[in-house]
Amino acid sequence: MDIRRTVLWMIFSLSLLLLWNNWQVHNGKPSLFGGPTATEPAEPATSTAAPADATVPTASAPATTPSAPAADGNVPETGTAAAPTTSEKINVATDVYKLTFDTLGAQLVKAELVNYTAPGSDTEPMVLLDNSNSSFYVAQTGIIGAPAGLSFPTHLTPYRLVASTSEADGSRKISFEAQSGDVKVVKTYTVHEGRYDIDVDHQITNMGSEPVSPSVYLQLVRDGNDPSDSSFFYNTFTGPALYSTEENFQKISFSDIDKGKASYVKQADNGWVGIVQHYFAAAWVPPAGKPRTNEVLRVSNNVYAIRTIEAIGAIPPGESTTIHADLWVGPQDQQAMSDLAPGLDLVVDYGFLTIISKPLFKLMTWLHAALGNWGWTIVALTLLIKLVFYPLSAASYRSMAKMKQVTPRLQALREKFGGDKAKLNAAMMEMYRTEKINPLGGCLPMVVQIPVFIALYWVLLGSVEMRGAPWILWIHDLSVRDPWFILPAFMMATMFLQIKLNPTPPDPTQAKIMMVMPLVFGGMMFFFPAGLVLYWCVNNAVSIAQQRYIMYRLDKETVAARR
Repeated sequence: MDIRRTVLWMIFSLSLLLLWNNWQVHNGKPSLFGGPTATEPAEPATSTAAPADATVPTASAPATTPSAPAADGNVPETGTAAAPTTSEKINVATDVYKLTFDTLGAQLVKAELVNYTAPGSDTEPMVLLDNSNSSFYVAQTGIIGAPAGLSFPTHLTPYRLVASTSEADGSRKISFEAQSGDVKVVKTYTVHEGRYDIDVDHQITNMGSEPVSPSVYLQLVRDGNDPSDSSFFYNTFTGPALYSTEENFQKISFSDIDKGKASYVKQADNGWVGIVQHYFAAAWVPPAGKPRTNEVLRVSNNVYAIRTIEAIGAIPPGESTTIHADLWVGPQDQQAMSDLAPGLDLVVDYGFLTIISKPLFKLMTWLHAALGNWGWTIVALTLLIKLVFYPLSAASYRSMAKMKQVTPRLQALREKFGGDKAKLNAAMMEMYRTEKINPLGGCLPMVVQIPVFIALYWVLLGSVEMRGAPWILWIHDLSVRDPWFILPAFMMATMFLQIKLNPTPPDPTQAKIMMVMPLVFGGMMFFFPAGLVLYWCVNNAVSIAQQRYIMYRLDKETVAARR
């Protein structure tokens, strides 16, 4: 049995399948593997109200203040008449942020990450939250649950700035105040130097003569566009996500929300809700131990929201209560996120290979602490992995070397038996037994290593540490493609060299497929991040060196045996 024919066709078919799947995703169709799909370009955000039981405005300045929400606690919808409400923008800066707040609803409507550059720019900061014609992504909060005919301060209520102070520890406090329906709310954001988590406190005071039992909602609203640095050749998730101890990390695609098929934990007393994209995330983290309701919905055309609603309890007349929450807006820094909340680091999604990917990432961070450069960290990590798997690789290369030695004899058997496959297979198996060759020996050791290689692929693709990280000379950013295409060209060359070191397939069709594969995979690598291509280049180079060494030893053993 010629196992190589089957293996080659499997690899070739998988390559075609992956290319077709990416083409489908690129054109907005569902992924063949059930993953996220690319979305259509967003239309400018409008004040269209959301359907069903909860409605959210999609513009930063709605047409009116909202009508009174029902006592059941629905988040208010946008009004449709009267003059627009005025608002004022408040800017706050730290060493990691440039933030813009809107006094309408005391919303966070823009977040510039000054330590990260925008895609395709060397000078402009990365804008994560934004409220512009080209992008809509904001963080909002409000109070609901007012009696019929009244309303509490929501993200549609005009607030006024009451304080903006610097603290002794270097943090900044920005406080906004609004009163509606006998409830006064003072919303205070505290931003810290060197941190991407923001403390958000709601001080709620009952100004009336009767007890009130409000609820607070924390929500993120975003358009369904993929980030501008998305690639046709590899797909990363963009969309709502949440975490709870009941179901752990759950992602919800925009397409599932559109179809009404979104499945997630709706009742919990722990966890967080957020929206993730490649390298970055925003998330609301309420205190653990308090029951809450999670909701994900389509707000309007290509605009979506995820929120959590927590009941505050009864507040007597003249009394106040303060509700705290944390807001993360920034890069997917796994250590800082795990320190903030359990499971928040899972926004760096390695899928079913997390059990392998997490240790690999920790090893990478340890190597980086010693080497100080992420490019050399990738080189060192690849060398360590090749060293660990050397016994398996040696067995694989030894088997392939033996197969190469008997290739002329295999060709002779094919010519002898012609189209009689039964006799040909019998003769081949007899030769394998005589020469002590396992036809699967070159494949099985490599199959064992595949999960580790795939896990490392996702570590390199998903780690924000690669973004903007230089290596040497012409490689200034390991998260984008090689500007001079030197690494992809080197990878193609090493793949061709590996093919020459392996046994030549006796079937001309197989030989042609082998020669096409470097062009297919190497061609794809012209558009992959340089960090990933660097890994494959080092892996191929070390594999060639190991294979040459094994072949040299086997040739010496063969010569010695003939004496």
